[in-house]
Amino acid sequence: MIGYNVHAPKRSANLSVNEDLLRQAKELGINLSATLEAELARIVREEQKRRLEAELAPTIRAWNAFHAEHGSAADDYLDL
Repeated sequence: MIGYNVHAPKRSANLSVNEDLLRQAKELGINLSATLEAELARIVREEQKRRLEAELAPTIRAWNAFHAEHGSAADDYLDL
C-alpha cells in the first residue's frame, strides 16, 4: 500500500476545531497531533486506494472478459 515518510519533519498547521470538542478531547488527555496524523494517514490511504482501483477498473474488466471468453492459459497445462 502507498504510504508516507513517517520520519519527515513535523510542520505546524492552523486548524479550526469545535471549541467544545477540543475541550473534551483535552480533558480526556487525547493527543491531538497524533490523533489527527493517524486519522489523516488513514483517510489518505483510503483515497489513494479508491483512486488506484478506479484507474485499474477498465483493465480488470478487460482481463475478466478475456478470461471468461478464453479461459486461463494455465488450463492447458493442468490436469483438471
